[in-house]
Amino acid sequence: SPASDMGKEVNGVPRSRFEMFTNSDEAVINKKLPKELLLRIFSFLDVVTLCRCAQVSRSWNVLALDGSNWQRIDLFNFQRDIEGRVVENISKRCGGFLRKLSLRGCLGVGDSALRTFAQNCRNIEILSLNGCTKITDSTCNSLSKFCPKLKHLDLTSCTSITNLSLKALGEGCPLLEQLNISWCDQVTKDGIQALVRSCPGLKSLFLKGCTELEDEALKHIGAHCPELVTLNLQTCSQFTDEGLITICRGCHRLQSLCVPGCANITDAVLHALGQNCPRLRILEVARCSQLTDVGFTTLARNCHELEKMDLEECVQITDATLIQLSIHCPRLQVLSLSHCELITDDGIRHLGSGPCAHDHLEAIELDNCPLITDASLEHLKSCHSLDRIELYDCQQITRAGIKRLRTHLPNIKVHAYFAPVTPPPSVGGSRQRFCRCCVLL
Repeated sequence: SPASDMGKEVNGVPRSRFEMFTNSDEAVINKKLPKELLLRIFSFLDVVTLCRCAQVSRSWNVLALDGSNWQRIDLFNFQRDIEGRVVENISKRCGGFLRKLSLRGCLGVGDSALRTFAQNCRNIEILSLNGCTKITDSTCNSLSKFCPKLKHLDLTSCTSITNLSLKALGEGCPLLEQLNISWCDQVTKDGIQALVRSCPGLKSLFLKGCTELEDEALKHIGAHCPELVTLNLQTCSQFTDEGLITICRGCHRLQSLCVPGCANITDAVLHALGQNCPRLRILEVARCSQLTDVGFTTLARNCHELEKMDLEECVQITDATLIQLSIHCPRLQVLSLSHCELITDDGIRHLGSGPCAHDHLEAIELDNCPLITDASLEHLKSCHSLDRIELYDCQQITRAGIKRLRTHLPNIKVHAYFAPVTPPPSVGGSRQRFCRCCVLL
């Protein structure tokens, strides 16, 4: 281990690693550069390049495969080839050096390999097991037992995970700051409670698709996670105002809240955000159809750092919301108004003349807004940072309007669709027209 080699090192490298470097190695680079410097150079290389270097010579093999070069490993590009034994071998080579490992998409890796990994790599801080569908609560028990320094853990789509995993992580990984258990749909409020009570430093929690969770889970989070910055509750349809208001009142540092599909929430949540979370930057409330201009007015007047808002299918909002955003949210960069059918050119006019327009607004989505016309494009032409606009199914937008917009913003990406023009009726009388198939028949 690194600790047992202390006292035998040259610039942090154990002397034993240099025993095979002799004058018989004729490569110029090996003669000119100290081995410590070569090791330092190798530390900047990625996994593929290190493996290539390991095949150059015996001496380079030793340096390239040295554990100090393997502190951060991402095996996503090799996901189809990674099996448990590969992870076990890497963990034995890296030992205490390894700080960050991504096994995203490595379907062949299971609990046994990850137990060996946890035993060997006890200094791991960031671990992604996203899509490793073979793993169960056993893996989290291993991490709890051997990896007390773990800070970031991604268990997305590890659907065998239950409350037992969260209880184990709470007991053994108190430094946890970020946890993603999206689509782990066996987790309930009991697991959330066990986790948050023991991990007060949690800053990011992703619970997308955890459909068993109810307001009680949010109450535990609000009571025990004062440092929370990011919370994603997408498609957790059982949450109501009661749970989310508890979050707002307990998590004053909240910067990102994603609740698309939480159709039960009302303006009360927007009021609570405005009153308690002034640092909010990202709000995603797509398909929350009970939200209105009243709630967004309170939000805009209090959350001046808003940068990204997804209001898709917030069907009750009108130009009044855009007026408030244009006045109070100068940092707005991305705004989705898809299917907000009451929005008109006047709302876009206010947005285009607001403080966010000239320097910050990068993308605006207006698809399926039937009242939007070419006049809106005129109002947006002074948005110099605008590089994307969505106009699908905006029936009153014309090619000419888009062309005029491009003269002011030549690099903008415009996504629009124009249905084929219906052929005009035949000029020569009322004789029935036949398609080519009919003619052939």
